[in-house]
Amino acid sequence: MKNREIQSPIEIGGVTIEPGTIKTVHIPVSMLPNHTIFNLNLRVIHGRRPGKRLFISSTVHGDELNGIEAIHRILASPLSKHIRGTLIAIPIVNMVGTLIQSRYLPDRRDLNRSFPGSETGSAAAQLAHTFLTEIVEKCTHGIDLHTGSSNRINLPQIRCDFQSNETLKLALVFGAPVILKAKLRDGSLREASEKLGIPTLCFEGGEALRFNEDAIRSAVQGVFRVMACLGMIPGEKCAAIKQSPIFSPTSRWLRAPVTGIFRTTCQLGKKILKGDVVGEVSDPLGIKTADIVATFDGIVIGRTLLPLVYQGDALFNVGWVHDPTRAEATIEEFEEEAELNPALDDPSTY
Repeated sequence: MKNREIQSPIEIGGVTIEPGTIKTVHIPVSMLPNHTIFNLNLRVIHGRRPGKRLFISSTVHGDELNGIEAIHRILASPLSKHIRGTLIAIPIVNMVGTLIQSRYLPDRRDLNRSFPGSETGSAAAQLAHTFLTEIVEKCTHGIDLHTGSSNRINLPQIRCDFQSNETLKLALVFGAPVILKAKLRDGSLREASEKLGIPTLCFEGGEALRFNEDAIRSAVQGVFRVMACLGMIPGEKCAAIKQSPIFSPTSRWLRAPVTGIFRTTCQLGKKILKGDVVGEVSDPLGIKTADIVATFDGIVIGRTLLPLVYQGDALFNVGWVHDPTRAEATIEEFEEEAELNPALDDPSTY
């Protein structure tokens, strides 16, 4: 019988993980005022056979919770138990932010603007430095899971820089309905990873402080497709996408024309055409009403959830597409296909 190559042990946070094992690792990051240690907690699946090393992270923003459930489902799946290579899963990166239900750390800094960080900086800088050196630098690829920010909801989408061929290939494989061209933001995890030569996808879907089943399912299925593409799991086990995602080279916000009460029936994934009335803002008595008129064609990839708005508030995030009608139909096909393929992310099927 032909001998199969066995990969070397990996060390993370001072803990050695042998090939063919699964281990939980707690990495001390900082200390809270009551002298409680603030840890970075992760689960490492280190396969027997060598292969790619993928990290999947969630709650870099502490109030963005969908990724926690997505990673739980990924770890619970039989597909993750006997992988080739290494999977490093960090369901909660910003633990303190999650505990206080805040996007930020206690120092009011945005972790996703604090990379690469430093050992002696703020709490955000220390966490960013630890995450980058202990996890990202030991991987070949990454996926960072996000939701819409406070009081906003996003259509499931991948954001990436179209200049990286490897990142773009993985974005296509992931199979989210929309791929939005997004430049690398200064201080972001994605920018720090790409500078190290580690292709990293940013997934957006759902809203802060809530579980959104469609977004969670899209994230789980997308991660497994990427793992299959990287040769970490068998490709035939994954639900194949039957159509190509919609590419959007840019997005813009439609904003409130006046202050007042916002109403709309325009939902995520729907097309809007220049001149369409997509909502209205009225005064508190409902006497005066101002229409929200689309100034360009596109599809809705994000929107506010607040009914009370001020003049200039962002209401609809609209992705520009070549053919809005076809884009809307494609997104509907993605949503139907995801509902027909629950096996990879529905715990009742394990």
